[in-house]
Amino acid sequence: MSPAAPFPYRLIATDLDGTLLRGDETISGRTRDALAAATAAGAAHIVVTGRSVPWTRHILDDLGYEGLAVCGQGAQLYHAGEHRLLTSLTLDRRIAEIALAKLEGAIGPLALAASRDGLAGEVLVSAGYAVQEGPLPVIPLGSVAELWTAPLNKIYIQHPELDDDALAAIAMETIGGLVNVVMAGPGIVEILPLGLSKASGLSIAARRLGLRAADTIAFGDMPNDIPMFGWAAHGVAMANAHDTLKAVADDVTTSNEDDGIAETLEKLLIG
Repeated sequence: MSPAAPFPYRLIATDLDGTLLRGDETISGRTRDALAAATAAGAAHIVVTGRSVPWTRHILDDLGYEGLAVCGQGAQLYHAGEHRLLTSLTLDRRIAEIALAKLEGAIGPLALAASRDGLAGEVLVSAGYAVQEGPLPVIPLGSVAELWTAPLNKIYIQHPELDDDALAAIAMETIGGLVNVVMAGPGIVEILPLGLSKASGLSIAARRLGLRAADTIAFGDMPNDIPMFGWAAHGVAMANAHDTLKAVADDVTTSNEDDGIAETLEKLLIG
């Protein structure tokens, strides 16, 4: 594919699940070709995912991705080519403990999981927490006290009655002054350091490359991508995206299963 005009963006930021990846965690040949053509035309590509590094790096390795990746909802900046964690922001465990107690006081007991910091940070899971199938193991959480024994990037919460949107909304209303709360996918509501978002992580990565928000087109599918869309010059939601993200997107493309990223990049490449 030969571009007929200069590519209009210098930075392409893509979420992973539901966006760059298909349901089987692969990228289509068409999407690979479109990204290769855009980078050949002068754009940089950065993966921006809610997954922490241990849950991301095997996918990046399989893809042959060697650039920067923003992981853990912006908490971690990872150099995939060097297999090196460049920066990492952890959750204040005392504040998180207070926030959880306040939230459970309002809506009752929660099922919990947590992502420990580091390249090999374990995922701890309490009884009753529904874990999505995946290639990486989790460690059963014997007691809530075990959460606070090592640095954490995030805590995951589930409620026996509330759905994801309701839980995220109530959590943000109840403890939003202490921590950030995001809904990142089905069954995935997360507690993060206050002020942390994909936008804050992406801005750090962009500065390392000498790039700005005005240079950026971003692709995503979930409410946790809203700050990234607010930061980037142009936000493109997938057809399968959550309605709240579509509402703030500059454009909506086809789904992750139908090469939505490639659909947009190909149009930009031909001018």
